[in-house]
Parts: sequence; structure tokens; C-alpha cells
Amino acid sequence: MVNFIWLFFIVAGFLVAAAQGNIELVTKAVFDGAETGVTVSLGLISILTFWMGMMRIAEDSGLLRIFARMLRPVVRFLFPGVPSDHPAVGYIMSNMSANIFGLGNAATPMGIKAMQELQKLNPDKEKASPAMCTLLALNTSSITLIPTTLIAIRMNFHSLNPADIIGTTLLATLISTGAAIIVDRWYRKRSARVPPTKG
Repeated sequence: MVNFIWLFFIVAGFLVAAAQGNIELVTKAVFDGAETGVTVSLGLISILTFWMGMMRIAEDSGLLRIFARMLRPVVRFLFPGVPSDHPAVGYIMSNMSANIFGLGNAATPMGIKAMQELQKLNPDKEKASPAMCTLLALNTSSITLIPTTLIAIRMNFHSLNPADIIGTTLLATLISTGAAIIVDRWYRKRSARVPPTKG
């Protein structure tokens, strides 16, 4: 569906530009967009490399293990149906840690691995389990202490104070994560009360 939406925007842009006799603006926009994309990507590579290096240092020094131990009670509360010694727990904690530090790109592979492990525990392979829904909600709304990617983008566009969004980002993500947990708990209780339908 998303592909059709993007196709509609592209075709509509060409048609409107052609109708107004400004088809050269489309070509200019394409090249300007490509140039901006490359510039932003290079800037993101540098900041992500820095933070991935910091995460590696934190891992080798044992700091991530301490952080993971701090997250373990939270993971037990949020994922009560997942055994504490299951591999999914480790991937969930890694995903949450990367999201907290604003490393969405690094969090994605861990999230995918966590979903694969949770699918092994899922009794109904055709339907997402409650734990999978919880992970998706948390991954989408995660608390972010340092919005690394956004700071890098603001630096690329020469923001005077690229880090001044930290406070507002933290507040917004606290609210979004709180809302996600509340809705997730509500749906869990609601689904527990509804008897399964016979197919």
C-alpha cells in the first residue's frame, strides 16, 4: 500500500509540474533531494559509528551487563509470558537499550531477532502473540535519553543548538511509552476476558 502512495505522489508531482510548464523543477528537486540524502547519510554514518563504538566500549567494560540487569525486572513485568532464560529476553533488552540511546538503526536488527525468538514461543503462528505486540509497541514509542540520530540530522543542517531537543524528546517519549504500556495492558486484559472464537 505504501508503494502505491509513493507512486501516486511521484506521478502527481510530474503531472502538476508538466501542467504548469515547470517540468525542470522536478529534475532540480530530484538532484537536490539526492544530494541532501547523501549528505545526511554521511553525517549519520559518523555519529552512528561514534555511538556504536561507545556501545562496544560499554559492552566490553561490563556497563551494558549492568544496564541489562537493571532492565531485567522491567522486561519481566512487560513480558510475563516469556521465560527469563529464553534468548528472546536478551534480544529484547538489547533492542530497548539501543532505543533508549537513540540508536534506532542499531535497535532494528535486535528487534527482528527478538521477534523471531518470540515467534518460536507463539502457539498461533498466524497471529501475533501478546509479547510480540508489546515489543512492537515499545519499539515504536521507546523512551529516548539521547536522540542521537535526530541530533546528527540537526548538525548536518547546521542547527545552532543541535542537542537542545534532548529535554523535549525525553518528555515526549516518556509520554508515548507510558501511553503504549497502558494501551498494551488494556488490550491484554480485554483479550483475556474475550473467549476465543471457534474457526
